[in-house]
Amino acid sequence: MAAGSSRIFVSHLAGVPVFDPNGDQVGRVRDLVVILRVARRPPRLLGLVVELSTRRRIFLPMTRVTGIESGQVITTGVLNVRRFEQRPTERLVFGELLDRRVTLTETDEQVTVLDLSVRQLPARRDWEVDRIFVRKGRKSSAFRRDKGETLTVEWSAVTGFSLEEHGQGAESLLATFEQLRPADLANVLHHLSAKRRAEVAAALDDDRLADVLEELPEDDQIEILGKLKEERAADVLEAMDPDDAADLLSELPERDKERLLSLMEPDDAADMRRLMSYEEHTAGGLMTTEPIVLRPDATVADALARVRNADLSPALAAQVYVCRPPDDTPTGKYLGTVHFQRLLRDPPYTLVSAIIDDDLRPLEPDAELPVVAGFFATYDMVAAPVVDEAGSLLGAVTVDDVLDHMLPEDWRETEFHLDEEADEEAAGHGT
Repeated sequence: MAAGSSRIFVSHLAGVPVFDPNGDQVGRVRDLVVILRVARRPPRLLGLVVELSTRRRIFLPMTRVTGIESGQVITTGVLNVRRFEQRPTERLVFGELLDRRVTLTETDEQVTVLDLSVRQLPARRDWEVDRIFVRKGRKSSAFRRDKGETLTVEWSAVTGFSLEEHGQGAESLLATFEQLRPADLANVLHHLSAKRRAEVAAALDDDRLADVLEELPEDDQIEILGKLKEERAADVLEAMDPDDAADLLSELPERDKERLLSLMEPDDAADMRRLMSYEEHTAGGLMTTEPIVLRPDATVADALARVRNADLSPALAAQVYVCRPPDDTPTGKYLGTVHFQRLLRDPPYTLVSAIIDDDLRPLEPDAELPVVAGFFATYDMVAAPVVDEAGSLLGAVTVDDVLDHMLPEDWRETEFHLDEEADEEAAGHGT
């Protein structure tokens, strides 16, 4: 079955093979990693612990799982082979949650957890635990088999798992602020003590920490990155938007910068070096190297499928860029742009090459910030292509990056985007 099409009981995932898109086996599932949440809310499934043929156990995020079908897991093929290390806020399903004694809230009866089910949330990439398969009666042992009644209940129907609402540890703090947008969580972190800020950063998963770092003032970014283990710091930089990661790397001492680049995947490191070669306040310095690039023979249906990617910001998803091969930046010849609204107006089988907008002249990589800002204001754009002298697409500048560099340096330290409730919570946990 495809990921997210129905409920999956975790017992069915134990030991199943994991394959890349080419059908080559990369390992087997040995556990699932979840993060508990407050107020009996179902845990979020972060990813899988996969054992490679070398016996090394690695972490496979659910964002890199494309399908779970016929007793196998299919991945995007992009794996981080560094050894899995469990974080303070994480729980292992097989190792810590199964065979656990919990209480049914309705009858106050003790039951044993036999299995859990997980599902992908509709229209989202997030997965969560939703139901629990339990057995009533006393816990069985090697000398005694309890054949009590079994039943499946909602996660909220039991106690004994969830975090306490008012705990003071980093684990409970993270759970309390889990629903905050990255910008709001960044504001909370900024006002915590350095010690607590480091604890929370260490407990966040790589993708979440990357999103939060992008919203923090430069000093906080450097402080947090410096307290992470080097390998993890490299992972977090890879998870950040390339332009934001390049800006952060540029602020580090040369020795630290080169060390982190050496630990990154070669393609990611190459993107970082390319971005750092441009002046900061130019189109080249502002751009991301990961816009949506399609070949001329792609269809509207292909474009819309790419636009639906939940990892894309609204600005990057607003348009696609049509180029001759190669598709990766720097691309082959840039042909033009197709705006999202145009994609909605044309039949799915239409070729994108037939509906491109090639009237607007793209930005040059050395175009300075006032020129870039003027381009956005004049043409009411939220993203713009950056093309070199040879006609190759280098990347795209988005309006949020333009605003980021035009606002005062300390604009991130204001609290205009924190609501009163979140502000009060931040004050309560800021010691």
